[in-house]
Amino acid sequence: MYLKDFEIRWNDIDANRHLANKAYIEFAAHTRMSFLTEKGFDQRLLGKFNIGPVVFYEHIYYFKEVFYGRPVKVSLEVSGLSEDGKFFEFRHKYYDYKGRNFAQCEMMGAWMDLNTRKLIALPEEIHQLMDTVERPKDFKVLTKEDTRKFAKTPVDLEQA
Repeated sequence: MYLKDFEIRWNDIDANRHLANKAYIEFAAHTRMSFLTEKGFDQRLLGKFNIGPVVFYEHIYYFKEVFYGRPVKVSLEVSGLSEDGKFFEFRHKYYDYKGRNFAQCEMMGAWMDLNTRKLIALPEEIHQLMDTVERPKDFKVLTKEDTRKFAKTPVDLEQA
């Protein structure tokens, strides 16, 4: 499991004086990018293939409050990956300074060609890097159906 340390900053706190929900998203995104960079998915490699990650959703489950003044840790596990590497699913857990789990985030995303703006399978060189990442016991090979499991589709204002 990959872990990233964070200090809760003043601007991470909301009007209730606990960690704001925007901070959970920011900590998870920073953890993902640190993880990917350390695994070799740095800007140079992504630029070579002109690809970037896109997020489909992030679901956060809050278990208890956490407050300013103590460090936190955010974990990352690759909980799912499609056979071609196009789709990925990450799980984050948030821990307080005593190691107590106070929240969890599940996110799904894919890789996009930055020229065509279309989803693509990972180039083989990058896909091989993902195959070296440790996988949890509940790891799942993702299918296209897994990306549609919440059956959400856009509804334009005129159609609402």
